[in-house]
Amino acid sequence: MTSQMKRFPIVGVGASAGGIPAMEGLFKGITGQPGMAFVIVTHLSPGRESLLHEVVGRYTQMPVVVVEDGTTVLSDHVYVMPQNVVLTIEKRVLRLRPSNVLSRERKPIDIFFSALAEDQGEYAVGVILSGGDSDGTLGAKAIKERGGLTIAQAPDGYGPRNPDMPKSAISSGLIDIAAPAEEIGAKLEGFARSFDVLNGVAGDGEHETADIGRLRDEIYGILKGQSGHDFSGYKTKTFLRRVKRRMQIAQLQSIATYVEWLKKDPREVMDLFRDLLINVTDFFRDPDAFKMLEEKILPQLFEGKTASDAVRIWVPGCATGEEVFSIGMLMREHMETLSVVPRVQIFATDIDEPALAVARAARYPAALLQGVSPERRQRFFSSDGESYVLTNEVRELCVFSPHSVVRDPPFSRMDMVSCRNLLIYFGSNIQNRVIPIFHYALKPGGYLFLGTSESVGQHDNLFATVDKKQRIFQAREHASPHIRLPMLIGDGHSAAFPSESAISKKGTASYPLRQAVEAQVLERFAPPHVLVNDEGDIVYYSARTGRYLEAPQGIPSRQVLTLARPGLRLDLRAALREAATTRRTIVRENVVVDEDDEQAQSIKLMVEPLAERGKGEQLYLVLFEPSGPVQPRPDMRRENRDGEGAADLERELRETRERLQSTIEEYETALEELKSSNEELVSVNEEAQSTNEELEASKEEMQSLNEELNTIN
Repeated sequence: MTSQMKRFPIVGVGASAGGIPAMEGLFKGITGQPGMAFVIVTHLSPGRESLLHEVVGRYTQMPVVVVEDGTTVLSDHVYVMPQNVVLTIEKRVLRLRPSNVLSRERKPIDIFFSALAEDQGEYAVGVILSGGDSDGTLGAKAIKERGGLTIAQAPDGYGPRNPDMPKSAISSGLIDIAAPAEEIGAKLEGFARSFDVLNGVAGDGEHETADIGRLRDEIYGILKGQSGHDFSGYKTKTFLRRVKRRMQIAQLQSIATYVEWLKKDPREVMDLFRDLLINVTDFFRDPDAFKMLEEKILPQLFEGKTASDAVRIWVPGCATGEEVFSIGMLMREHMETLSVVPRVQIFATDIDEPALAVARAARYPAALLQGVSPERRQRFFSSDGESYVLTNEVRELCVFSPHSVVRDPPFSRMDMVSCRNLLIYFGSNIQNRVIPIFHYALKPGGYLFLGTSESVGQHDNLFATVDKKQRIFQAREHASPHIRLPMLIGDGHSAAFPSESAISKKGTASYPLRQAVEAQVLERFAPPHVLVNDEGDIVYYSARTGRYLEAPQGIPSRQVLTLARPGLRLDLRAALREAATTRRTIVRENVVVDEDDEQAQSIKLMVEPLAERGKGEQLYLVLFEPSGPVQPRPDMRRENRDGEGAADLERELRETRERLQSTIEEYETALEELKSSNEELVSVNEEAQSTNEELEASKEEMQSLNEELNTIN
């Protein structure tokens, strides 16, 4: 293959206000011939000539070219979009068309990134630098969906001058790497080099080698051991492409090395797990299909229903909820046309719990609402300035719950199952198991709504085609599929994390003398500290913690908040909560702890999250460091400090407000957790009902068989 025919990464660079310093940092970090091409897309003023190509030329040794219509992209070149045009790419050829300013077509980065994803697939890279608005977020979504790489300028250090664009992309959860501009170049070069090294890992070669097959099976086992989910039924090439992508991000050049890393790092296992789920969805994706659903299918779901009846819909593989809420909006609109309104229940399930948390919050960046019409956006969403929140009239229709369509018992008595763009990732064996499960879940005559690239395959005996183009099918009434329902309890439900010994360094436990010395040093010189788990239970005490913790009267407790002395509890509660939320070390200065009725001491309180150990248990190190001498309690000495009284009161008022805000946030979080638990309980009840119905059916079959045998005898 010649160098001109050989594929190479094409990097789309999106920037706007403040983008010049960011591009300087990016290109100065790239060597002369990095083995990839760069296409710069910016927000340019239509009436002013751009000198961007001259500016960028100062920072790179690569040729910098102003794009013309029909320009073929070559490796080791930089291409700059001219002003007042829309830039796309097709078969590695750049295309220009006039920008329609009247239609406010001012998302040039989204437009180019989406075209780049469609054209280049896993060779597409999107880099989002400093700029205003949210341009680039939708483009990053397209690149991520096609298996490409997404990078955003991190707000660390000097950060982007205008952080809106990278912040929008990062908050969407679609960014693989967030890094300062000057570090992005090295990461891109490592990504480009990986294609030659990793050729064949994802089935790019003629055949999968025996080594890759063996290592792939090892990865299946690691994933199942930690996540509880078996990916051996995943399409092999798709699975290996996602493994290859994680290796490229980590810049590892051997799949054997990656397997060893997975064995040592539980966090990478979960990163791979989430990458395999490919949680990319949209509001009203495939508008024609949703139009058909709105006009032809939903009215039939309500037909003949009374106020005491229910319309039941199941959305497996719901990801972050966009598809669920799209259906919910259509349902709510149709309900308003009825004089008799039945209950509506939409059961939305997925195995990705972080994605479910996003769905439950029902909060989305503005860029992700592109598929929602202005009328629906105004009616069903409220804006808080940075994002849009779905109103309760749609949210209350939906129940979100963790559930595996392969592993867990299915729901039953559904009027419709909407499973779009999930089956395409399954191998044929899993597809042939899941389609009959959907038939079982549906009432006779219920509807199955699939993605545009999916079908019921060989199961046309179970489903009649309602609309072939829009992939809408109807369960045949007299079909009786033979299905093997998953069991509620079994090997598939285990989720064991690597033991602490498996991820610790070899040899550290074989030095008793060293451990004794370290323990003595810690006891004498380290500040008093305790180790607590996610529940707030103390799992380890150091010496000298009695000044800050005391046993309460009554039943013994290990709860650190129960043991905290007066003056410490509120700050400790807030610090623990903030550390759990941000995953960062939290420091509270000048916390006054009452040692007894007369004395108090000012301390520095520090809460530091530790790496997950054992069976995935998150631990927090809480340190109490004295920052002043023991003094009379503030309320006893305030009468002698008239001059400082006002300042003390102001400080206490400010701290009280902060604590109150923290308490309010904790209360809101607790409400969300309670709501989540209630939804999961509803889901479990549905699964139990489904299993019970299947057992009843099996019992009837056995009775019938016994009667036949008795007749024969």
